[in-house]
Amino acid sequence: MMLLAIVTDPRLLLVKLAAQLAQLRACRHAPPRECERVALETREIYAPLANRLGVWQLKWELEDLAFRYLEPENYKRVAGWLAAKRADRERYIAKVIAIIEAELAKANIRGEVAGRPKHLYSIWRKMQRKGVSFEQLYDLRAVRILVDTVADCYAALGVVHGLWPYIPGEFDDYIATPKDNLYRSLHTAVIGPEKLPVEVQIRTREMHEHAELGVAAHWRYKEGGRTDPAYEQKIVWLRQILEPADRGESAGDFLERVRAEIFEDRVYALSPRGEVIDLPRGATPLDYAYHVHTDLGHRCRGAKVNGRMVPLNQPLANGDQVEIITGKQPNPSRDWLVPSLGYLASPRNRAKVRAWFRKLDEEQNRAQGRQILERELQRLGVHSVTLPELISEFRCENAEQLYQAIGEGDINLAQITGAVQRRARAQELPSPVPRRPAAAPDDTAGIKIEGVGDLLSTFARCCHPVPPEEIAGYITVGRGVTVHRRDCANLHRLEERSPERVIAVEWGTRGERAFAVNINVRAFDRRGLVRDISAVLADSKINIHAMNTATYRDGIADVNFKITVRDLEELSRVLARIQGLPNVLSARRA
Repeated sequence: MMLLAIVTDPRLLLVKLAAQLAQLRACRHAPPRECERVALETREIYAPLANRLGVWQLKWELEDLAFRYLEPENYKRVAGWLAAKRADRERYIAKVIAIIEAELAKANIRGEVAGRPKHLYSIWRKMQRKGVSFEQLYDLRAVRILVDTVADCYAALGVVHGLWPYIPGEFDDYIATPKDNLYRSLHTAVIGPEKLPVEVQIRTREMHEHAELGVAAHWRYKEGGRTDPAYEQKIVWLRQILEPADRGESAGDFLERVRAEIFEDRVYALSPRGEVIDLPRGATPLDYAYHVHTDLGHRCRGAKVNGRMVPLNQPLANGDQVEIITGKQPNPSRDWLVPSLGYLASPRNRAKVRAWFRKLDEEQNRAQGRQILERELQRLGVHSVTLPELISEFRCENAEQLYQAIGEGDINLAQITGAVQRRARAQELPSPVPRRPAAAPDDTAGIKIEGVGDLLSTFARCCHPVPPEEIAGYITVGRGVTVHRRDCANLHRLEERSPERVIAVEWGTRGERAFAVNINVRAFDRRGLVRDISAVLADSKINIHAMNTATYRDGIADVNFKITVRDLEELSRVLARIQGLPNVLSARRA
């Protein structure tokens, strides 16, 4: 109800921001867990909203109070640094203000000069972002100049640069190129008196009012009957992000969508007619299609960027001209819902795809969901995880409900792989760390053998086990212990013949591990097929240890190769990317 009211009258959002600030201020008397909940909600949603709407007075206090409760030690550290230097800083700022005021008077520029307050969270973020110490920040000593006109802004800038040398790379002209929230100002940093850096902001009084109050600064004009384009632009944006994407959208989907929309990073693409399309950073041609119209996205079959055919998951850059190639009937792919495949960067657009699948016939969704699950288990070569285990993992009542959730897109391939990973796991996996480039595929360091210390061991070439699959060891003559997958047919035959030679082994805890896996790719033969497969593996930083191809009379090609992966999740991502290549019929574990 609150969201519907805000869409009707966006001024209520300011009331909500103020209420959130009042709740944060009162948190000093609340339990720590409640404080952390309110602070996290504030930092992730309300402070960015205040920033996007340009309400800086609220933004700074919301961020600082959230910082206080989420990172109390860092908050106290930054506050201590500021307090320790306050007297010297105030004396220095007073000196700088006196010099600037005198020079402005000489140049006949009417302006107000004041010290600019520093906010703890912005200081901490800048230190983390730039990797610098507190003393190395340029804007600890900062002043703001308010003048009457835009011409006076640039004249005052000339006065400041005439007084002291400016620091290269620290000048920003937000008057000529305003920020997305329409913030306008001149920012510069100079080497001031005593050879200390000083940040200077220069803006008109109207710009300052907008910077402090954002859309609230425009309501008095709006209510007086005048049209303010800046106000209208913000309200249109606000209504777009707050309107429900579809009736089936969950609270988690809504939260992810709003967070994606309110942050600053954007990319601007062009339509064939030269219209500018505003998209989130990392957006793809498919995001573009859904942004233009939902039906265009559903019917999308391909895309041209700057006149060249490109994959639908290729990220767009600023200025790219996008042309969408469509089919006659809508036919979205469930692969578009898998974030790791990179087809859709926008959570709103993924919600549109899920809504389309929900409208399909339930029986059709269940049938397709079953096919997807069976195909993924076969592709990964996993046989130890049972259907009841997956039903329990996803908290479904029965197999039909599980199949339907997969068919409707509520459960995607990445989630299936993660569930298989967890259920196949006998112990905790090693924490993922960068793999050594020259890791040998047959290195079995990190295998623990029950009842003995270090013992020569090798991976069985018949099944090539990968964490976290259940494994067992077979004591050979002269070659130590051979490690098999627990469901390996060869191991079962050896166990029937010599059960006493089968011993328990488990995955160890050493980090830098790479496991060999044989892959089979079947495709219609074409020029560049092996090159494209190799490019996917190189892009995923996967090592190839062997490869061979065979082409048959019917034009079908088999590409078999051995690669090293860290675990099943990495294997699933690679297989899914290869499966998405043109002409590929299947990609699975051999």
